[in-house]
Amino acid sequence: WVCHMAARAGVRPSIEDPFVYIHSNIVGTTVLLELSRKFGVKNFVFASSSSVYGGSKSTFFSEHEAVDRPVSPYAASKKACELLAYTYHHLYKLNVTALRFFTVYGPRGRPDMAPFKFIDRVSRGLTIQQFGDGSSSRDYTYVSDIVDGVVRAIDHPHAYEIFNLGKGNGTALSEFIHLVQSHTNTKANIMVLPDQPGDVPYTCADVTKARKLLGYQAKVSFDEGIRKTVEWYKEAHGCNVAKSPEIDFVVRVPPPPPTMTTTNVEEMKSLTLCH
Repeated sequence: WVCHMAARAGVRPSIEDPFVYIHSNIVGTTVLLELSRKFGVKNFVFASSSSVYGGSKSTFFSEHEAVDRPVSPYAASKKACELLAYTYHHLYKLNVTALRFFTVYGPRGRPDMAPFKFIDRVSRGLTIQQFGDGSSSRDYTYVSDIVDGVVRAIDHPHAYEIFNLGKGNGTALSEFIHLVQSHTNTKANIMVLPDQPGDVPYTCADVTKARKLLGYQAKVSFDEGIRKTVEWYKEAHGCNVAKSPEIDFVVRVPPPPPTMTTTNVEEMKSLTLCH
């Protein structure tokens, strides 16, 4: 049996360097599929991503949606892996399950993702970046719920299936920041920036299929998950969370005019922060 969780992750970095995503995600997964075929693996489970849904307007993202218009190289690489996996199932009868993870977070999480970054920077009194007006929403899924879904997929082989693994409801960015402030007992210094290319405004998993075929159901609310992550952070980093001023300090950086270069924008941000 193969449980393939390795990948090059991240939407924004994939726009800057797409080739490493093609190598790590597409080539790497193909190598494992070929080895699985060669050695007669009975069940191949791998991590896909909710990023494949792109700018879907659906209230809940369903596995039945057409996802042939990815908005980042990372999303395209994950969709390519799903297609390759189906090809190996079709040609060699390899049992395959693709798991579309919805924004996984928790203890020992990726340091480049918002949950860790916000907890870390707010705890240390550093500025956090808020892209957009705070209305963007994500279906944040606590790591223990994801692990439960992965184990269920390993224990229940299917010919070829795709499952969403998420919490099943979204949290707005503004509410996310509020919860981080509440559980760290520290006010956030917020720098508001324009929306980023490749980011999607909304994600929310329809987990009906996973519930029916795998018995999957997320158990940890986002409030509880952030509380647990903050507890881990304090323990792991020896951070004494201190109280800070009673009002948020917000720096707003407007979108650059079309004629400005990237260098101009970075200079403008630096000047804004200095003042």
